[in-house]
Amino acid sequence: MSETTPLPERSRIVEQHLEAAGVTPEIRVLPDSARTAVEAAAAIGCEVAAIANSLVFLADGEPVLVMTSGGHRADFAVVAASVGADRVEMAPASVVRSATGQAIGGVAPVGHPEPLRTYIDEALRDIDEIWAAAGHPHTVMPLTFDTLQQITDGRIIAVV
Repeated sequence: MSETTPLPERSRIVEQHLEAAGVTPEIRVLPDSARTAVEAAAAIGCEVAAIANSLVFLADGEPVLVMTSGGHRADFAVVAASVGADRVEMAPASVVRSATGQAIGGVAPVGHPEPLRTYIDEALRDIDEIWAAAGHPHTVMPLTFDTLQQITDGRIIAVV
């Protein structure tokens, strides 16, 4: 992060959650929005597959966080089977905001008002450096797969 660019409030909350988990945060502020995996990868200079999309789904009506590789789209039927739900659908923006305290396009794996049941795409295990949103559409952070699993207590699942 640039010393002259202050972190947005939501990113500071993410930073505090990371520090509390014993992780030294490396949150970066991007000049442009990184709301999509393609935008984030272009801004960072990494492969799209290295972007960890934070998707909030309703699994039988309960919000859950699914961290997916930006390299593919999650299959709702596969996600439902993987999380043990009868039905999975994308959460509306209002649910994303209330469950995470963050806006779509900037949802971090942590920093939510209450911990969300979290699942991690098994494809991310093959990426050395994963990039996730850091609470705001203009902030990102590098993580390893092990760190992502540690900070979220996420269960590894298939999403495609």
